[in-house]
Amino acid sequence: FLKICKSVKNHTYNIDSKRGDLENIKNFLKEKRQFLLNLLENPNLLEHESFTNLLWAVFHLTDELTHRRSLNGLPETDYQHLAGDIKRAYHLLIIEWLYYMKHLKANYPYLFSLAVRTNPFDANASIEVK
Repeated sequence: FLKICKSVKNHTYNIDSKRGDLENIKNFLKEKRQFLLNLLENPNLLEHESFTNLLWAVFHLTDELTHRRSLNGLPETDYQHLAGDIKRAYHLLIIEWLYYMKHLKANYPYLFSLAVRTNPFDANASIEVK
């Protein structure tokens, strides 16, 4: 896990915010806002600084997307700014997922097995044990 975490931390993400569906991302994040606020209010989770940083990055991205009148036809500099916000949240999400996977492997191998088979970062992931 240390090797992959180091690799992920040093990885350069190429995010092109013009190619994504920013409206869909905005709507999804707005729908999850109360859930995310509940996580932020959980004192057990606040002890984990890296998870709190992830939540703040997601809240920031949500705010950036929702405060714009339109997400179409933005200046190139604004698309680049949004790409940086998306990159920050995505990077922190991957790191947190890896920490979670490490925790599952050490403490809950049966949950780890399921999590590996349903890996959200693997387009070919399959629930079936092969």
